[in-house]
Amino acid sequence: MRLTCPICGARDRREFYYQGDASMLDRPAPADAPQVWADWLHLRDNPRGRTRELWYHEAGCTSWLVVERDTTTHEIFDVQLVEAQDAD
Repeated sequence: MRLTCPICGARDRREFYYQGDASMLDRPAPADAPQVWADWLHLRDNPRGRTRELWYHEAGCTSWLVVERDTTTHEIFDVQLVEAQDAD
C-alpha cells in the first residue's frame, strides 16, 4: 500500500504509522462529564469499508494525516493534512 503525503508525495506505507480513527480529532469539551471522556478514549468502532483514519508520517515530514481508505480493499481515496481538515 502506498500513501501520497501532501508534502512528500507518494511513499510506501512503512513510512507511516496508523494512529486510529479520525474521529479522535473530535475531542469532548474540557467541561464534559468523565463518562463522555472515558467513552471517547476507550470505545472504538471497527468499521468495514470506507473510513477516515489518522496516520503519522514518521519517516518523512512528521506530519499528521487524515487518510480516507477502504479497510477491505485498502484503496486510498484521499489524504489531507490534519490542519487542512480543521479549515473545512
